[in-house]
Amino acid sequence: MERLWIANVDDIPKLRSRTVRVGGTEIAIFKLSNGEFYAVENKCPHKNGKLSEGIVCDHYVFCPLHDWKIDVKDGLVQSPDEGCVTTFPIEVEASGQVYLIVGKDSLSA
Repeated sequence: MERLWIANVDDIPKLRSRTVRVGGTEIAIFKLSNGEFYAVENKCPHKNGKLSEGIVCDHYVFCPLHDWKIDVKDGLVQSPDEGCVTTFPIEVEASGQVYLIVGKDSLSA
């Protein structure tokens, strides 16, 4: 497992995202309205739309291409659509630093 510093808590506005590339995988880190952070692979399972460009509402992101609704907490696409995206753990330290946790088995080459 690798722990990568992403940002400070205040660097990412609520209901926005930041993207990082780790190996061959682009990851979107979302900050929800309650201040929680979640990370998912930055591509919709439908047509590979960049989720980081989608609208965030509650704990869902809506794909900007075809409005698929994806839960950023568990990566599951919501009905009537089907599928899922890979999620990644996030750690936020008391100092306000945000870290992404990745493992070699969770990333594509």
